[in-house]
Amino acid sequence: MIIDEEQVMALILAAGYSSRMDRFKPLAMLGSMTALERCVSLFADCGIEDVLVVVGHRHDEITRLIDQRLNARHVLNSRFHEGMFSSVKAGLSSLEYTPKAFFILPVDIPLVSRNTIHRLVDAFDSNRADVYYPCFRGRRGHPPLISGSLIKGILDFSGDGGLRGYLKDKTALNVEVPDEHILMDMDVPAQYFDLVRRLENSDAASDTDGN
Repeated sequence: MIIDEEQVMALILAAGYSSRMDRFKPLAMLGSMTALERCVSLFADCGIEDVLVVVGHRHDEITRLIDQRLNARHVLNSRFHEGMFSSVKAGLSSLEYTPKAFFILPVDIPLVSRNTIHRLVDAFDSNRADVYYPCFRGRRGHPPLISGSLIKGILDFSGDGGLRGYLKDKTALNVEVPDEHILMDMDVPAQYFDLVRRLENSDAASDTDGN
C-alpha cells in the first residue's frame, strides 16, 4: 500500500501535564524508545510522511527530541491547559494544506500496530464516511482516521464535548482490528508498567519465533 503524503497525515497529541503518572508520558521509556518515538515511528513505518506533534507542557524537552532524532514537525499549543481539544485545534489550525484524512493519536497510546493503520487507510480508500474508528471486539479505540473535510467544522466548534461532541453526529465506520492496544493508554503508573510488560513479552516472542 502506497500512501501519498498529501492525502493522509497524523496528529500526535503530546501537550498534557501527565498529572496522574509518576513520569512524563511523552518521554516515558518503552523498550529502547520513548512513547513519543514509538508513536512517530508507527506512522512513518506506514508511509505517512507528515507527522505533526502538538506540544505544550515541557515543550522544550519534546521539541529537542523531535529536532534531533525524529522525522516529524511540532507546533506549540499555548493553551494546552484547556485540554486535549485545544491541542487538536492547535494542530489543525497550523496546517498549510488540507489533507484528505488525518489520524489523531494521543501520545499515551503508544503500542498501536502498523496493521491497524493500514486497515484504517484501506477502509478510507474503499468507503465513504466522515470518521473511521478502529475497534477491538466492538470497542472503539485510537487512532481515529478523520476526513479532512471536517477540519473547518472542528476548528469552528465551540459546543460541549470537545472533539467527541463534534463528531457524534457525523457518519462513522467501525473498522474491526485484531489489536487490543488501541484501547490501552497509560494514564497511571500501573497502566504504564502493564504496557512495558506487554512489550517485553512481545519482543521475547518475536525473538523465539526468529530462532
